Amino acid sequence: MAHYYSSSAVLAAIRYYLLFSLFVGMVSANLLSPLFYERTCPNALTTIKSAVDSAVSREPRMGASLLRLHFHDCFVQGCDASVLLDDTANFIGEKTAFPNINSLRGFDVIDTIKSQLENMCPGVVSCADIVTVAARDSVVALGGPSWFLLLGRRDSTTANLGAANSDLPSPALNLSGLISAFSNKGFTAQEMVALSGSHTIGQARCEIFRDRIYNETNIDSSYATSLKSNCPSTGGDDNLGPLDVTSPTSFDNSYFKNLLRKKGLLHSDQQLFNGGSTDFQVVAYSSDLGSFQKDFANAMVKMGNLSPLTGRSGQIRKNCRKVN
Repeated sequence: MAHYYSSSAVLAAIRYYLLFSLFVGMVSANLLSPLFYERTCPNALTTIKSAVDSAVSREPRMGASLLRLHFHDCFVQGCDASVLLDDTANFIGEKTAFPNINSLRGFDVIDTIKSQLENMCPGVVSCADIVTVAARDSVVALGGPSWFLLLGRRDSTTANLGAANSDLPSPALNLSGLISAFSNKGFTAQEMVALSGSHTIGQARCEIFRDRIYNETNIDSSYATSLKSNCPSTGGDDNLGPLDVTSPTSFDNSYFKNLLRKKGLLHSDQQLFNGGSTDFQVVAYSSDLGSFQKDFANAMVKMGNLSPLTGRSGQIRKNCRKVN
């Protein structure tokens, strides 16, 4: 049945739509938006991508480092770039937290990007958004999926060393601890498994996986032996081992295939496939790359939206390492 509307009704509907759009636009100016920098710094995203591509091309491991930087930022008082703040005589940052010290990398890459953007668009692009976009572009640079980003995060003027020590999941956690740590940030067990798939790239220090290769039994014996040559029982704490022994610089699903063969590098890795409730998810991702990449991308969007500062909260730092 056809419906007919008078011209006055149509005009009223159009007027309402325009007024509503204006109102939404005014509200959204203080919230995250995919087009946040469209007018204020239109080349922001291409500038970040170019710098990330260059850094990852020089050193593929940097892709994992930038992804991890984003994770360690967002899990501590939200995605606010608090992780980038240096300690000073009057300020304690998060860089000396146990999960971060001698471990987090990529700060120089963020500094380079920030410097370029400050030259282009002074005081416009936040360090929090740079870290968020750089993580996405790093995954893409190593062959992984892309995802849709909302932008407009602002930078914190505070940091939380205690939360960095307590909220970031330890590689020594058992499955229940991992599920709980991610649940505390609003993630399901399935999302936790998907995000753990980020360990398909990157490396870990001997100190972190030594106990696993010398004392645990749910590990392939030949795999453990191969790691011991570069990770002695004493010394060599900073020697590196690939989190994904098969393809450490390709963002694929080999990480999950390795878990099926008891070749998880970290204790927490192998916990995902150790007779527990997440075994089925590991099996599923090991045989379906597309499913893993889709779930990973969706979980990364969710992570990037953890407690952002927007509107007039926080600031846009001129230097990512210190408050203005």
